[in-house]
Amino acid sequence: MKIRHIIILGLLCISTGSCKDFLDTKPKDALFPGNYYKTAEELDFALTAVYHCLGADAMYGNNALYLLGWTADEGFMNRSSIATGAFRLNHALGDSYVTAFWRELFNGINRANILLENVDNNTAIPQEKRNTVKGEALFLRAYFYFLAVQNFGGVPLKLASSKSAVDVHQEKATVKQVYDQIVNDMTEAEGLVQDITALGFGGRVSKSAVRGILMRVNLYMAGYPLKETARYDEVIKWGDKLMGDGLAAHAINPSFPNIFITMAQEKYDIKESIWEAEFSGNGSDIYVETGRNGWINGIRTTNTNTGRSDGYMSYTAKLYNCYEPGDLRKYWCIPLFDYANLPAVSGTKNLIGEITSEATKYLRYPGKFRREYETLIPKSATRSPINVPLLRYTDVLLMYAEALNEKSGPVATAVNMVNEIRRRGWSKGIKSFTISNGGSGYTSAPTVTISGGGGSGASAKAVVTGGVVTAITLDRDPTGEAFSLAGAYTSAPTVTLSGGGGSGAQVTAEIYTPQDADVKAPFTASKEAFRKFLQDERMRELNFENMRRADLIRWEIYETVNRDMAATMSTDIPGHVFISYYSNIEVPKHLLLPIPNAEMLTNNKMVQNPGW
Repeated sequence: MKIRHIIILGLLCISTGSCKDFLDTKPKDALFPGNYYKTAEELDFALTAVYHCLGADAMYGNNALYLLGWTADEGFMNRSSIATGAFRLNHALGDSYVTAFWRELFNGINRANILLENVDNNTAIPQEKRNTVKGEALFLRAYFYFLAVQNFGGVPLKLASSKSAVDVHQEKATVKQVYDQIVNDMTEAEGLVQDITALGFGGRVSKSAVRGILMRVNLYMAGYPLKETARYDEVIKWGDKLMGDGLAAHAINPSFPNIFITMAQEKYDIKESIWEAEFSGNGSDIYVETGRNGWINGIRTTNTNTGRSDGYMSYTAKLYNCYEPGDLRKYWCIPLFDYANLPAVSGTKNLIGEITSEATKYLRYPGKFRREYETLIPKSATRSPINVPLLRYTDVLLMYAEALNEKSGPVATAVNMVNEIRRRGWSKGIKSFTISNGGSGYTSAPTVTISGGGGSGASAKAVVTGGVVTAITLDRDPTGEAFSLAGAYTSAPTVTLSGGGGSGAQVTAEIYTPQDADVKAPFTASKEAFRKFLQDERMRELNFENMRRADLIRWEIYETVNRDMAATMSTDIPGHVFISYYSNIEVPKHLLLPIPNAEMLTNNKMVQNPGW
């Protein structure tokens, strides 16, 4: 059962006394800091209001999925009818998504500031409770600033709540100053917040979440634009703390699809999924805490039993092609099926084959977040309770490996971490069949029996041509979690053919081994080779988790990747409007979002970002 944060937006105060002949400046229709924050419950209400900004529609409830997830090489907005937007790199200063994103970031910052200023109003509240609230508020303020500095560059550094109209006139801090404040706040928060095992769920800030996000912050400080390469040591330091936490005992989920099935079922897996933006319900009660994850970036379908998805995102041929044979992450992230229309029951699928046309690879939808696994009925038509992952343990391993490589090259520890991730997502089933003797006299396809090999699960059919067995093909996986029913084995199983009116056919099977998943020698030959491999591996593992654009920018390859995408798409889908989404790139303009018009008009000390 998902833990829900209930938000009290205001208290209505009704005066029953006589009127006074002077102005009472205390508000009567809202909470007033002077007489609030006096109980532990009130602190929780205020803290929940800060968390609420994470899931607001202007943030991970909707806009961040557009602004952070759809402007890179893994996927793109597929509605050519939507003429402008940051997802097309043709947005203007008044872009509504950008404006709302900015506003909600600073709304969260201001709410955190108010709470931090008043957390000790009542010292009778246990110190441990006040410390926990302070730690979470500090971290959330820092996280909002992290999103702000990544996307807008230097921004006003507001460490006190706004108390008058003149507070809005504040000049930008430098990128360095903002990052230093983020590190200071998060470092202080790490000593105040609870262990993840004490919380028991990933929707709240824990020591593990702070440590993992500090890894990310320092990794970004090591890249463009600061290029503080000494920060790789900080990435490793915080990674050691997180991975060495025996109480939390984080580990990767042995099943890649299960990570996202768990989220869709409103459950938690705190070993793998360390921090998530929380959503809940189906919008049928008074606490509307739903988002758009799985609806806006899911497999397009009108089947409301499955869970309607309007599928505004398509994946790219580059993402499709980046997976190797045996890497089962492909078929979860790139589903090769369509959901059947109503009245089919939830999850009924029409399977399709591997896509061979490069042009067709741009016309389908990502499958990481699947509404068919939602358990709350009825499913909302346009909203979803699926949490947005903000930090997974897999990312911790990838960040740690990247920092090690930048310091010392592709050392064994770094390579082994990547191998662990790849082995988790790799097939343990049948890789191929070899027909050593096709037999003779077959009038129909013989039955294929697969046995032994220390496993099970494979299912296949024989193909007969001219009385001879000419092929053995694995059956498709009807769940869509993988492509084929290849099973899982520790050694090659025995393949037996029976019936069909013939005899003599002999077939052997080869299985994938764990070593097939491992990083190949050419990619560990140098720091540069392993760096490129890690850049691609992050796309294979973390696609559509709202990090790709920021990663490409910190690696200083955002412009190159966009121009390469435009060139490739010009060959694959010549003349298509989607090409302009990449060819529109201007640098330095598109390395940052514009400061919204509303802020430029309100703050007379604000300076617009380069190129805007």
